[in-house]
Amino acid sequence: MERAGPCLTTAVGAYGVTVFTRAESAAVDATANLGRRILRAVWDRRDERGRVELEAAVRDAAEAPEDADAAAALRQQVKRALREDAGLSAELARMLPAAGETVNVTASGERSVAAKTIGTAVTGDNATIKP
Repeated sequence: MERAGPCLTTAVGAYGVTVFTRAESAAVDATANLGRRILRAVWDRRDERGRVELEAAVRDAAEAPEDADAAAALRQQVKRALREDAGLSAELARMLPAAGETVNVTASGERSVAAKTIGTAVTGDNATIKP
């Protein structure tokens, strides 16, 4: 939770309650997008009651971004989900960078691509990708 907390706060600030339904946005920074993915993973594994509680915590945190108690309540919802689902813990661990790991990526110029990991990136016109 120590590494995920800032991501959750940033995601809620960027997406608000739509964090569960919106796709990642290129206009939103990587921290917010990671937080969105974390919250979506928790959402997908919760039952109806858990989803209602998680959504309420996200709404409170979005409506009062400077309220430390609202942010703490959101983290508590995620912690509860982690306690109840061991598989979720492993899934979130794979999403988060290792402790102390820093990734700085810069792309500059037309059709630039920057990524820590990538499958296929195509930036040219009329490109053909063959297996």
